[in-house]
Amino acid sequence: MQGQSTDAGSVMSRLVTVGAAFVLACAAFGAFASTPDSVRATPRSEPLLRLPARPADAVGGSEFARRTSGLSSTDRDRAVVAELERGNIPSFLGRLTPVNLTSHASDGRTVAATIWVTPDYLAIGSDDDFLYVPLTYDSATIIADRFGSVLPTTRMVDAIYEQSAHHLTPAPLPAGPLMRSNLYLSRHQQRIDGQRSGLPLGELISGHKKDLVLSNRLRQLPGRVAIYGWHRAPGHPIQPLSTVHGAQYVDYSHGVRLVSATVVVGGRPRSIYDALQDSRVAPILSREGVTRDPWALMHPRVSGPLPAPADPARVARPE
Repeated sequence: MQGQSTDAGSVMSRLVTVGAAFVLACAAFGAFASTPDSVRATPRSEPLLRLPARPADAVGGSEFARRTSGLSSTDRDRAVVAELERGNIPSFLGRLTPVNLTSHASDGRTVAATIWVTPDYLAIGSDDDFLYVPLTYDSATIIADRFGSVLPTTRMVDAIYEQSAHHLTPAPLPAGPLMRSNLYLSRHQQRIDGQRSGLPLGELISGHKKDLVLSNRLRQLPGRVAIYGWHRAPGHPIQPLSTVHGAQYVDYSHGVRLVSATVVVGGRPRSIYDALQDSRVAPILSREGVTRDPWALMHPRVSGPLPAPADPARVARPE
């Protein structure tokens, strides 16, 4: 069942108003975050992810699913990272969408913030043929960092759902060992495609996946992944915040939505890493309040080896 669309004029007005602030923000903060300081230093000029150009020989989502059907979830994860890093991503995901959040300060003032998010979950392929791709927590943070982004908090996920132009209905599949398989990944894609048929690409959409999120719980439970969402209605997620699974766990229901590392607070740009640690601002962005060392949460493997890259030729080679 398709969700209702917001008024086009209202959407455009919001884009123009907040977009001006974001352009200023991009002049101050970075796109590729390899260190905390680089988040504050590398300039951006418009509300776009800095994605590599999609290769002319890149496979579509359905072909990627076919060619990785025999891989383990670990090898598929590596193949997904390789494809995303080489730019095999639908173009509509490159233009970010503003989401507004508000909170009341201790003196009663209303404080507002605007985050910029991908309009949909990460996918491989073209605009005409794409496959939503879940990632392990480690891989999701690597990709987010490559594209100058972070993972959302639960409060951001709620706001994204509330402000989405389209709300899809969660479509769970029976629990079991197939949850991590390409078979379930493809079946779930078909269910989502049936709902979103006819909806324009690039408009904010939600409800069809659970989110990988940032949470202070991950500081207390290293080696885990935090999952939240899959809303049926505003404030009613199927999945409450959970850190039950290890960081390498991934299944068909998971999605990765990126949030720009630049946030506009009170009309002024700042690093989202700084904002998440500011006791005056953090409650706008996270219901946990201050996030302790969000840079470390976004770089869980910074002191260890990165996952071995997959050979793109292995994915592209016909069977």
